[in-house]
Amino acid sequence: MARAFLVVMDSVGIGGAPDAAAYFNGDIPDTGANTVGHIAQQCARGLASVEREGPLKVPHLDGLGLGRAVQLASGAVAPGLGREPKGVWGAATETSTGKDTPSGHWELAGLPVPWTWHHFTQTTKSFPPELIQRVCDLAKVDGILGNCHASGTEIVVEFGEEHMRTGKPICYTSADSVFQIAAHEDSFGLQRLMDLCADLAPFVHRMKVGRVIARPFRGTESAGFKRTGNRRDFAIAPPGPVLTNWVQDAGRRVYAVGKIGDIFSMQGIDQVFKGSDAELMVHLQSLLDTAEEGSLTFANFVEFDSLYGHRRDVSGYACALEWFDVCLGRMLARLQAGDMLLITADHGNDPTWRGTDHTRERVPVLIAGKGAGQLGHIGFRDVAALVAQHLDVPVP
Repeated sequence: MARAFLVVMDSVGIGGAPDAAAYFNGDIPDTGANTVGHIAQQCARGLASVEREGPLKVPHLDGLGLGRAVQLASGAVAPGLGREPKGVWGAATETSTGKDTPSGHWELAGLPVPWTWHHFTQTTKSFPPELIQRVCDLAKVDGILGNCHASGTEIVVEFGEEHMRTGKPICYTSADSVFQIAAHEDSFGLQRLMDLCADLAPFVHRMKVGRVIARPFRGTESAGFKRTGNRRDFAIAPPGPVLTNWVQDAGRRVYAVGKIGDIFSMQGIDQVFKGSDAELMVHLQSLLDTAEEGSLTFANFVEFDSLYGHRRDVSGYACALEWFDVCLGRMLARLQAGDMLLITADHGNDPTWRGTDHTRERVPVLIAGKGAGQLGHIGFRDVAALVAQHLDVPVP
């Protein structure tokens, strides 16, 4: 019986979204953003040379059709990406209105988002009084810190000492539909932070805010504050069955690698593996050896987005792509007869672009284990159909 491995390279867009002009970073539209294409251009020009050098080196991704997918999506030729594809390749276009993690993943799993997400649009004094009061009541504190749009790494530096002294949680947001709470693992308590976010989530979800995110950190003002790997997303549940449910309802096992379990509120998930991207890759490669017949492994690698896209770090993003490509070579060698490995993304986050927000882009669809061929332009939700078809699972 066939197995399927669906891998999301978080934010690895390929440009060309037809509605990009309606999406913005600040007051600049996303028209022309192209995550992979622009990284390849910067590498070819010698402008991405921190801890790496030369053209972008992703032979395995390109061998599955990445360069062709960039050209199909955007019309741009990515320097150094031009191999004849040995996989099935195409470009997927999103219909959901958000350019965020839940929108992308839900639609990749077969369910376009049926509403418009609520965003906290004010960059300062971002949250309504009733939300602030709810946080205070649940945390048993007399106020919050932050209350603004902010970088998660910068805001813990700015408010870390005051948070430890007062016990007030650091609350912030971004251009995404999120409410984030940062708290010190020791002085505030990791479990207390998780309980606060879990208890707050239903209230926030009723506002159609996609996620409450727990952002624990450690350290001191003198030594510096640093976020830990214990992040957890409390996401609004999908309003209908998705790919994971379809597979589980057919009596098969579903493995979630990374934040997939959080994104889908554990719907249709049998077992979760978490950690850094490096740790997740170990889990994914192990599952290539051990996942049973008929199973689905659904993985997300977030650090392209969280560490490099939002921070507009071109060299770091290029390094991450090249690391993933080396790992992909090992994965391809471990595929068994009947396996399907489908690599895609959930949105863009062009590190050469203005601002710090995601960019509205098409995404690659690269498939190993199904021969060679061209998919052309497809929808995000067609990815779920391709996986279901491979597993011989009914699509509702």
